[in-house]
Amino acid sequence: MFDTIPDMAAKRAEISPNSIAFIEAGSGREWRFSEINSAANAVAAGLGQAGLCSGDRLAILCLNRVEFFITLFACQKTGIILCPLNWRQPAAELIETLEPVGAKALIHDAAQAELAGDVGSVCGIRNFAIETDISAWIETGATVPATKILPDQPWYLLFTSGTTGRPKAVIQTAQMAWANAVNISQATRMTADDRSVNFLPLFHTAGINLYTLPLFLLGGCSTVLLKFEPGQIFDLLKQGKITQFFGVPAIYQVFSLLPDVAEINWSVIRCGCGGAPLPEPLIRLFASHGAKVLNGMGMTETGPTVFLMDPENAERKIGSVGRAQMLTEMRLEGVAAGERGAGEIQLRGPNITPGYYLNERATRDAFTEDGWLRTGDVGRRDEDGYIFIVDRIKDMYISGGENVYPAEVERVLNEHADVLEAAVISMPDAKWGEVGAAFIIARPGATLDPAELRSWSRERMAAYKVPVKVTLVQDFPRTAAGKVRKPELRTLLP
Repeated sequence: MFDTIPDMAAKRAEISPNSIAFIEAGSGREWRFSEINSAANAVAAGLGQAGLCSGDRLAILCLNRVEFFITLFACQKTGIILCPLNWRQPAAELIETLEPVGAKALIHDAAQAELAGDVGSVCGIRNFAIETDISAWIETGATVPATKILPDQPWYLLFTSGTTGRPKAVIQTAQMAWANAVNISQATRMTADDRSVNFLPLFHTAGINLYTLPLFLLGGCSTVLLKFEPGQIFDLLKQGKITQFFGVPAIYQVFSLLPDVAEINWSVIRCGCGGAPLPEPLIRLFASHGAKVLNGMGMTETGPTVFLMDPENAERKIGSVGRAQMLTEMRLEGVAAGERGAGEIQLRGPNITPGYYLNERATRDAFTEDGWLRTGDVGRRDEDGYIFIVDRIKDMYISGGENVYPAEVERVLNEHADVLEAAVISMPDAKWGEVGAAFIIARPGATLDPAELRSWSRERMAAYKVPVKVTLVQDFPRTAAGKVRKPELRTLLP
């Protein structure tokens, strides 16, 4: 796509130096693009003085803060590879994550000082504190020489959630960032006039790329919260300080239960959703308040934006993730163009990762022989070209010779008036081989009868799809990105 890529922070500072790039939610401090670039230069110089150079891996362990993005841009200026770590994990897991990539240093905030100390001592790496070391570097105002930024060189690594085994380090590049910015901005009509809020954890692609980094590249402003605080976000929405909002379904569920949800002028906020399908009742609830919540789909390996529903068809095509966006090609394995069958979604384009860092086998397994990324998701295309995610290939089970996709069953269960959220897995069965087991979170105040829910379901889906066992739970085990950890649900089965 590109031969070289401009220094993102420097270029944005050149174009709109006095525009506000970030606002710190706690202090209210505003950072202009020129200040971000100057700070990134100074941090880049500080890292160099500390002995880090191009190709070295730099871990970072912190809540959401502007200094994270300053460090991210500093790494682009130097070729240092940033490795964001999950502050929710214990030291043992973080050490296991870091060992394969061989980090040379670790940056942390005060809240993670003890955890960072444990990791650093075992890994034998030097630690730097944001509140002291990084702040001191920024105050020096030091600069670094301009460097050539190659489009496909590793910029930062994002570690997969580990729900299927040991985390893999997904390479993220500058080219991927620009392709994502094109995909998401043309899908959401994002411009420099937009304002968003950064609260999703920065060790996941959504925290960086939905929508903070693309909005930065366009010259817009993001308010940075330390972490997800429903009240703070809701206040920003009510005050009209957000025009672009992205959340996972669990966040929309929280908002839907707040008594003043109708007080927000949702019609001026462009809302996106990903990580899992947003249930139809929630889509219709927010639509009744004037919000068109657009379902989408992407992966860490895709930068992440691939699919996003258009607002004109958000209600007409409920359940769809839209079409593949401008810089991404898509095909359904085994399904010819124009056909209506289901197949694995495979992707290619400049937004696709080059692979997994120092893991040739995983990289080779992730791509087809002709270079398409295997997503592991089964999709189908309707008569208008809109894509519907059927389920994860690995989640499918066979009951009495019939394929059952849990996501399809979950969509039906979520339509029940007393169901807030459903998750379905398989369980062994002597007669049918496998049958479904549903875990249900009931709506507050609802009295849900499992037998009645099964009977209700029989009227809406084939008998072999109806879960044999229904268990009511208070919440699901989730990843930091809000996805349900289905392997952990299996431990709740008898």
